[in-house]
Amino acid sequence: MELCGFTVGLDRPFFLIAGPCVIESEAMAEETAGQLAEITGELGIPFVYKSSFDKANRSSTRSYRGPGMEEGLRILETVRERMGVPVLTDVHEDTPLAEVAAVVDVLQTPAFLCRQTNFIQNVARQGLPVNIKKGQFMAPWDMGNVVDKAREAGNESVMVCERGVSFGYNTLISDMRGLADMRRTGAPVVFDATHSVQQPGGQGASSGGQREYVPVLARAAVASGISGLFMETHPDPANALSDGPNAWPLPRMRELLETLKALDEATKSRPLAEAEYGLG
Repeated sequence: MELCGFTVGLDRPFFLIAGPCVIESEAMAEETAGQLAEITGELGIPFVYKSSFDKANRSSTRSYRGPGMEEGLRILETVRERMGVPVLTDVHEDTPLAEVAAVVDVLQTPAFLCRQTNFIQNVARQGLPVNIKKGQFMAPWDMGNVVDKAREAGNESVMVCERGVSFGYNTLISDMRGLADMRRTGAPVVFDATHSVQQPGGQGASSGGQREYVPVLARAAVASGISGLFMETHPDPANALSDGPNAWPLPRMRELLETLKALDEATKSRPLAEAEYGLG
């Protein structure tokens, strides 16, 4: 599959989708995009910048949602032009999709909405690549039907993204077998290493997280064989306005990506042993 000028798949190096959860300011957006572009450029990792102009699924109405669509798209367009990087953002059921698609390079659908047929197909009809987050309530193989819906709308540029499954209250777990199962959709598989350590609603009015496990799960996913990695990062996660507890610190991205690149190269240096069982 072609994505933002590069080819993605199990026979290609992993690509990175990364950035702060939500747009906090134009200056911070440019700072994070610039640093990430520099790091990934030096490491040879294809990169898509991610940040949301509106987080419609925050735990509480008291939580920061973002600058709104008009200001958020202006900032994303500025980042795209000044930093020279492709950009991705979330859309929701009430989002004017055509307006967003005119500015960004990739659309992302929230996990909670992956079963909404009309929504998935309307997003797919915008003609951009789509990263579909798997619902926390779904089995990996159930994403086959979701991908079929998007393709039936005329879009073959579809990715599926694992972000953990609900396990009791305020807890998610990631089953690495699911990454292999999701390959059967025929879509590139992306692993969300930061939302997978989220503790939804775990702080009452906001979500908690276990940031220390981000590199653990990221290493496991890359070693399992994936096409792309999704990571939210922030210059100062303790003071982030959204998802700080599960964001990986921007100053520590380079060292983690160096490790992940080495694992990815080792994993993809020979055919996957499980391919004979239809999991390749």
